[in-house]
Amino acid sequence: MSKYTSFPEPNEDHNPFQDPSVTQHSSNTDYPTLDLYNPFDTGAPGPPPPYEATPPSAPPPSQTPPIRTTPTEPRNYGSYGTQQSAVSATTAELQRKQEELERKARELERRERELDSHARGTGSSRQNNWPPLPSFCPVGPCFYQDINVEISQGFQRIVTIMYYFWLCTAGTLIFNFISSLAMFCVDVNNGVGLGLAILWLLLFTPCSFVCWYRPVYKAFRSDSSFNFFAFFFVFFAQVVVYIIMTIGIPGWGFSGWIVGLSALKKNVAVGVIMLLNAVLFTAQAAMGVVLLKRVHSLYRQTGASFQKAQAEFATEVFSNQAVRQAAAGATASAAQGAFTGAR
Repeated sequence: MSKYTSFPEPNEDHNPFQDPSVTQHSSNTDYPTLDLYNPFDTGAPGPPPPYEATPPSAPPPSQTPPIRTTPTEPRNYGSYGTQQSAVSATTAELQRKQEELERKARELERRERELDSHARGTGSSRQNNWPPLPSFCPVGPCFYQDINVEISQGFQRIVTIMYYFWLCTAGTLIFNFISSLAMFCVDVNNGVGLGLAILWLLLFTPCSFVCWYRPVYKAFRSDSSFNFFAFFFVFFAQVVVYIIMTIGIPGWGFSGWIVGLSALKKNVAVGVIMLLNAVLFTAQAAMGVVLLKRVHSLYRQTGASFQKAQAEFATEVFSNQAVRQAAAGATASAAQGAFTGAR
């Protein structure tokens, strides 16, 4: 054989685990593990300890991200009954709004039909309806008035208040007549006051309607600057008259504070009636100041001005047929007089 190959002798007991190529890679034999136990090693102290299986450690709990609802996913904020009640309330609210919109649509359609008929000039729809007199009365209504149709929705409330204020003015004048009549029954020397009370009732009731209520009605109806200025002038004078009524100067026909306090000395019942009338005059004067300021604030929102009032006045005057005829007659008379004088 080759010199590089050597075989052990047959009678030689050779331990393959004692081979230097194996022992140099082995660990300490005292380490009590089964994989390093050598059963052929006679010098071992004893058998290895029994194998104890180590239980597998539990994996750490996985952190699940919180579930987020999508915008389209409904959220459960309460029980089923709460959700049902909320849905029912929402449905009722939507139904109420729908009914209100339908009512406003019908009202708007009605107003449009009436305005169209007014624009066409149909006589049946433009018949005067105020004052509401019975059919057997020989005198018919003098004005056409419909606040819900002719006045825009933003100004209907103030025009309605002005109308009721005029009704209160007429009622206060009637009560003034009653209190003056009661005073005349106690003191016959109060005949002048009773006569003036009748005069104020017959004069102020229609004049206040024509001179300041109708101008404010037409001002808000057609955004007329001229009617606004006419209202301000006349209604300011009316407020001054209300203050005079509240004072109650003796002999002027107004049951104010002075007349009412003096009537208490003559008759308590009559004095109480006149003092109640004085309270009504006071409230009327205060309300008149408030309404004057309120209309003035709305007037500033409409875009009216004094220049527009002048233009409207000039247009109204020159478009009036009677004024044009009078001017033409005056011009013809002046021309004829000048021609006659020249001859």
